[in-house]
Amino acid sequence: MTLHLYFARRFLTAFLTVLAIFFGIMLLIDLVEQVRRFSSAEATFLAMLGLTLLRVPESLYEILPLITIIATLSLFLSLARTSELVVTRAAGRSALRSLTAPIVVAVVIGTLGVTVMNPIVAATSKQYEVAASRFDTGRQSILSISQEGLWLRQGDGRSQTVIRAARANLDGTVLYGATFIGFTPGGGPAYRIDAERAALTPGAWHLEAAKEWYFDGPNPERGAVVHDALELPSTLTPNEILDSFATPEAVPIWELPDFIDRLEQAGFSARKHRVWLQMEMSLPVLMAAMVLVGAGFTMRHTRAGRTGLMVMLALALGFALFFVRNFAQILGETGQIPIELAAWGPPVAALLLPLGLLLHWEDG
Repeated sequence: MTLHLYFARRFLTAFLTVLAIFFGIMLLIDLVEQVRRFSSAEATFLAMLGLTLLRVPESLYEILPLITIIATLSLFLSLARTSELVVTRAAGRSALRSLTAPIVVAVVIGTLGVTVMNPIVAATSKQYEVAASRFDTGRQSILSISQEGLWLRQGDGRSQTVIRAARANLDGTVLYGATFIGFTPGGGPAYRIDAERAALTPGAWHLEAAKEWYFDGPNPERGAVVHDALELPSTLTPNEILDSFATPEAVPIWELPDFIDRLEQAGFSARKHRVWLQMEMSLPVLMAAMVLVGAGFTMRHTRAGRTGLMVMLALALGFALFFVRNFAQILGETGQIPIELAAWGPPVAALLLPLGLLLHWEDG
């Protein structure tokens, strides 16, 4: 038990050291980017430093597996250099038993990353977008989603309403040049409303200068009605609209299942969000796999030689697995492979490959 705690403490120290180094590097790089981006805006150095601090957690979270494999390489190279692994084997402990503590620590870090750091990253990303919009004049007035304008859809489980607007405010709660097209439960168009301005209030859209057509007669124009103001019921909330334009990473994992249900109820495809949810849940497995990858190439005595080559092979394999995971994510989001396979296939393969390598080197 004492030896397990020793290895766990050494691995945690190595991980925190590498994390601190990457934090400093990314802080400097992102600060330069913020200075370049907002040099012409009325932003002070402290404001740009604040934007940088809001941006760095997202960057660190994305490279947690890379930090893990570098920490593993640092740990086992140090243990091999001091012959501690030789003493451990001489005491009757196999390589796999020596890996138990670092793997457990990596799984705990991955679990904390998903449950704690993921919501923090989602919150800081949103705050960064809000803060950056105050200095970025190109994004201050409207939110353009496509060349045709802004598209939304709302539904109550029975009927759907498609909304198109020429432009909107920053959070999408005020639309300009808006068109509302309602559909019957059977899928046919029921009505159309054009409004110069539409503002989202609790439970309804408040329309100004609106013209309303109903498609229940042979000549909808004859029965068209013009309103100075009109209330149209809505199931949308400002947070749902803002999250709809965001990537799945911008939604905290604790809120993601409910958000997926609301997206599907409103008629949106939530496949990308489902893939992201499963990939986040598989992060602890990927972290454990990165420990095995790093250890598989460095649990050798330095006298065996080719240490530099082994480190390069470990890093290359780690990057390859990281690339395969991202490629599988794209395939899962486009429906080419099942969601579970896209999320869990690469981490499980990354776990079994170095495990087989370790068993081969240990037992021949």
